[in-house]
Amino acid sequence: MTITDFDFICQILKTRSGLVLTNDKAYLLESRLLPVARKWKLATFDDLVRLIRTKNDEAVIRDVVEAMTTNESFFFRDTKPFDQFKQICMPAMLKARAGNKTLRIWSAACSSGQEAYSLAMILTEMGSQLAGWKIDIVGTDLSNEILQRAKDGLYSQFEVQRGLPITLLVKYFQQTGDRWKISDKIRQMVNFREWNLLNDPVSLGKFDIVFCRNVLIYFDQPTKAKVLAGIAKQMPEDGYLFLGGAETVLGISDKFQLLPGQRGIYGLTGGIKTPQSLTPPGFATPRT
Repeated sequence: MTITDFDFICQILKTRSGLVLTNDKAYLLESRLLPVARKWKLATFDDLVRLIRTKNDEAVIRDVVEAMTTNESFFFRDTKPFDQFKQICMPAMLKARAGNKTLRIWSAACSSGQEAYSLAMILTEMGSQLAGWKIDIVGTDLSNEILQRAKDGLYSQFEVQRGLPITLLVKYFQQTGDRWKISDKIRQMVNFREWNLLNDPVSLGKFDIVFCRNVLIYFDQPTKAKVLAGIAKQMPEDGYLFLGGAETVLGISDKFQLLPGQRGIYGLTGGIKTPQSLTPPGFATPRT
């Protein structure tokens, strides 16, 4: 791989998805794109680059972007954000939205759907507390292939063993051969759709709670600021934003501030209140 070819593909990735690759990631680029080359009946990475340069085929470029931006996900990843969702966000929302009983949640860059389905299971476990509520969970990703996996709700034994409590596995999944299919009840709670975080999210509507975890780490500073600005526009004053453990808004955006005494959970600047430590009765944290 030449430096020129590496820079050429990196520019496509940054323009199309915001992904920024440093020079030491050349091995990653080549290893992930060789299967794409084979799909298009090409022998080498160099042939793939040559095809894109000469044909500028949108389908090939899309495959390249999807191959590089498909990241792993697993149920109840890192545990803590889901504790915060249950113990801080939901008690606050139950009170603040008691009048209209509506709640919208966005799982951005949702990959194969485990985060969105984890939230759906938590809400289902709340039972009568949400009786009469209209809950809308939207999972978005720019990869059509990974979104289809999310919509199918079919997971391997390895995937359901990563973070999913056995009680929830038994309750909400059915074994199909060597795979596990999530129940229609949970699957129908989530609306998956293709979406690029570089686009203005206004058409997605407003969201009370946004999960955008382990995404910003792949962007440069201007792109991070742009994504955060877009999210801020679509949140109410008392909304919540979840970022990954290695992510922050410091030095990037003044639109959000960390909730006092918390980590990874933010509110709009000037709009957040110090959260009370509330845990609704019977609201236990799922453990493996």
